[in-house]
Amino acid sequence: MAGPIQIRGAVIPPEELSWRFSRSSGPGGQSVNTTDSRAEVSIDLAHSRALGPVLRDRALQALAGRVTDGVLTVSASEHRSQLRNREAALSRLIALLTAATAPPPRARRPTRPSRGARERRLAAKRRRSEVKRMRRGRYEE
Repeated sequence: MAGPIQIRGAVIPPEELSWRFSRSSGPGGQSVNTTDSRAEVSIDLAHSRALGPVLRDRALQALAGRVTDGVLTVSASEHRSQLRNREAALSRLIALLTAATAPPPRARRPTRPSRGARERRLAAKRRRSEVKRMRRGRYEE
């Protein structure tokens, strides 16, 4: 929990993460109004030294809708204890950053249908056309 986290080989030290706790609206019974069980973890992606420039740019581009002023914030409030919410928020942050820093997929290599595939398609069209032609009444021609 307190140790560094790894994202695609880059190690993010705990000093780059900032935590905030508040009252949760989730489960908690009588203690829900007295304990700060909701956990928020934030990382300043724009100024992070742990991620290299390539990973940082990928993350900022992929998470553009979630990042505010270069800071990514993830919260968790589904558990009753603050510790479990901290673990949930941290695992969500790791999953988000791992997915956001993935390399772009390889470009699609365009292919053409084979000769046999073209012939099968045309033969099926001819069969279908023949079926429809045979259904016509003799008065429609």
